[in-house]
Amino acid sequence: MLKIQFGLLFLCLAQEVSAGWNSLRLPDSLYGKSFDYLFDRIEESEHSSQLVYLAYFLGKAKREKNEQEIVNGYKNYLHYAPDKLKLVYADSMIYTARKSGNDALIGSAYLSKGIVFYSFKKYKSALDHYLIADNFISKTNDDYLIYKVKYNLAQIKYYLGFYDEAVSLFKECIDYFNAHNPRAYLNSLHSLGLCYNRMGNYGLCSEINEKGIQEGRRLSNEDMKVYFMHSEGINQYFKSNYSDALKNINASLPGIIKNKDFANESVGYFYLGKSYWDLHKHEKALPYFMKVDRIFESKNYIRPDLRQNYELLIKYYKGRQDLSKELFYIKKLLKADSVLSSRYVYLSGRIRKVYDTKVLIEDKNKIENLLNKRKYNDLIFSGITIVLFSGLLFFAVTHFRSKKIYKLKFEQAMNKKASLQPRVQSRNGGKVIDDISKETVAQILRKLDKFESDKKFLLKDLNAAKLAAIINSNPKYLSSVIRNHKGKKFVTYISDLKIDHIITLLKEDKKIRKYSNKALADEAGFSTTQKFAQAFHAKTGCPTSFFIKEINKI
Repeated sequence: MLKIQFGLLFLCLAQEVSAGWNSLRLPDSLYGKSFDYLFDRIEESEHSSQLVYLAYFLGKAKREKNEQEIVNGYKNYLHYAPDKLKLVYADSMIYTARKSGNDALIGSAYLSKGIVFYSFKKYKSALDHYLIADNFISKTNDDYLIYKVKYNLAQIKYYLGFYDEAVSLFKECIDYFNAHNPRAYLNSLHSLGLCYNRMGNYGLCSEINEKGIQEGRRLSNEDMKVYFMHSEGINQYFKSNYSDALKNINASLPGIIKNKDFANESVGYFYLGKSYWDLHKHEKALPYFMKVDRIFESKNYIRPDLRQNYELLIKYYKGRQDLSKELFYIKKLLKADSVLSSRYVYLSGRIRKVYDTKVLIEDKNKIENLLNKRKYNDLIFSGITIVLFSGLLFFAVTHFRSKKIYKLKFEQAMNKKASLQPRVQSRNGGKVIDDISKETVAQILRKLDKFESDKKFLLKDLNAAKLAAIINSNPKYLSSVIRNHKGKKFVTYISDLKIDHIITLLKEDKKIRKYSNKALADEAGFSTTQKFAQAFHAKTGCPTSFFIKEINKI
């Protein structure tokens, strides 16, 4: 049934192309020209001349029954066709490729159709075709196609939020394409920068964007410049450099719109709106949020960070008590959630179960084949020897490195007094915290001073509620004051007081140095020995046994 459908599509297209040939006058001068020559003319020509070369390329391939070039002929048409015909040409590529029985050709055809779906932001269909392509291409030794599949699967992983895995794949693609395909190399760099942005590594993202622009200049390929500017604009937003964000995104959008890239257009509008919103210019932000909504309506394009577009629109109209608009955008948000939910569940399940499992199985088979090629005893003996030697070497290096670090930390601990908690500059107030008055803050701090001097922090199972009861305050106020004036969370504050107390005892009392960790934990008021050991190491940078041993040397 599938073959019949492909055949019908192919025949329809053949009739369409034949009609095109009949209406075109094909010059005799093209007779005998190579496919490379015709391809170069296709890329260089304007519309009317381009049609002549497109038709002659495909006609020549068919006359010569060259299935590889027939597929390329349809691919040429696909590249320059309007959106409504792209999938038709892609299906013709697949039909011809499957007739050839060539795995690389079939995989390449399915990959091309997947890329068309991806450009339409139909991610489910794109992933399905990538996985079919991977199934065929993985049987070949065509490195270019193998890395092309990796690149496109990495794009899906980026879209799903599997940034670490996407980074790994993009780095592989960068290493390969750097020597083989300048545009693919620049695309991979751009995608790597996007991953770093989503991971919160804004500095590295900026470095990649700058490198991308420089590499484009070096390679005389400026096509990706607007995308690196677009990426940097979004990156600057996350750095709270809103003026730079506005400047970069605005500069990139004309080129992106020219490329009919509605996805990056929508993302650009959203971060322009967000920049104005964070600058408290809500009226300026609103038109950009509306543009994001229009693209969602017309193209059904949404991704997780764009969801906030509707949250902010709801917040805006709620603040103006415009109930009809508020309800309107609540419904839009529910629709966006529905699209995201269905899309992500499908994509995540497919890429995990089909692609990632397949990669694991391939790795497993490679290892098994390697083991079968070698003599079992020699391999085991060599492996054990290497592992033991490596383990011993690692242990020795780690041991000496740890000793050196412990020694340094011990000296630092011995050369300073037990850390005193920061005090407010004025006992009559200090800064106001949230809704706590200066007087209340000062009162809590005075009581904390007494709490510390009386060493009540040695009580076991002390929490914020218990301490609040001791100083006649409430846990919320207490935690806020400790966080702002002591510079620590409540748990760290109590833990540090306990450890400082133990350090003082160890310095001054020989008997205490003979205590076990359990006894020291009891002395400091820790509920378990493990919590004490962890707290001591966190505070001093070394274990208690090492600390005591070094004190005894002194």
